[in-house]
Amino acid sequence: MRPEEIKPDTALCTILGYNAQTGYMRRYFNKIMKLNAINATAIALNIKDEHFDVTMSSVGASKVKQMMIEKEFGQRAIGYCEDLNECAKRQGYVDCIEVHDKKVYGYCFDDDAEALFDHKVFLDEHIVFVAKIMLIAHRWFGADIDINKIPVLIGDKVDG
Repeated sequence: MRPEEIKPDTALCTILGYNAQTGYMRRYFNKIMKLNAINATAIALNIKDEHFDVTMSSVGASKVKQMMIEKEFGQRAIGYCEDLNECAKRQGYVDCIEVHDKKVYGYCFDDDAEALFDHKVFLDEHIVFVAKIMLIAHRWFGADIDINKIPVLIGDKVDG
């Protein structure tokens, strides 16, 4: 979604990372939204290491309600979460956070993503990553979970 396409009724979430604007997380999330004809987009927040603590310590009191966390900050984000799902506790990182009543909750979706596939022998890190973004898009905006569309999402075009 281009900036001029964002309207007052466009649903928003945030992505936090070094290169959140041009990273794969935003790219796949926005492709999933387009493929599902959902009027939502991810606003990127590019930050450096020195800005992470200030950003995360204030997120609970901000207007942010949903934030994907790029891999480089996944472990550090745990320290700012009130609670974690079991996968995040075990893996030691979060894929995203949600803010409820000014409290930050962290989620890792490795288990849920891998559970989508019957034959794990063909899974690679990229496919699991796109599946996790699909799960987040479903959780927040009701996007379809269709693992058969992952090759389309990984490809260059989405005709949504």
